[in-house]
Amino acid sequence: MREQVLDLGHRVDEAIGKATHGLVDRDVEICARVIAEDHHINELQREIRELSFTAVLTQAPVARDLREILGFQHMAAELERMGDHCVSIAKIGRSLADLPEIKPPSVDLPAIAQLTSEQLRNMLSALVARDTDAARTVAAKDDRIDRMYHRVFDDLVQCMVEDGSNVYAATNLIMVAHHLERIADRVTNLAEDLVFLETGSIEELG
Repeated sequence: MREQVLDLGHRVDEAIGKATHGLVDRDVEICARVIAEDHHINELQREIRELSFTAVLTQAPVARDLREILGFQHMAAELERMGDHCVSIAKIGRSLADLPEIKPPSVDLPAIAQLTSEQLRNMLSALVARDTDAARTVAAKDDRIDRMYHRVFDDLVQCMVEDGSNVYAATNLIMVAHHLERIADRVTNLAEDLVFLETGSIEELG
């Protein structure tokens, strides 16, 4: 089941990059691809859920085995929700593609997306290594993404105040930043899942 979760994580990482690329380059075809490929993410999450149920029903797992099943199932659910956030970004990118571009110099959505992807990849590496200390380190870095999100929010609100014609686009870009911030929050949830899976302890890392 670990391999399926890792596969799911890599697919989400790709979706983050594609959705951001589609948004920034105003490429509606890439945006459409992200939306269509979410089907594969959903199917993989469903497969992991079914494997979990089958293992519980047929193997009567105890202790660590049960923790692994529950942990992987929850990780898969978190990753599937990250995929949903990527779909939302792609839909926003598609809706903004034909509108005039607004881009305050301080608003760098690709930077937030890149850092979010790095967080996810580092978390997947921690999962491979069963490294709870690495997972805690990943979670501790979430504050940086939160700060970037709040700066984007403030600057885009100011952009709307200065020019009312920017309201629609700026509001949607705020939502993009919010989706990326939520993906990062879910990466922290993965870190908590790994700590639980390996130690049996429930830790609040956010």
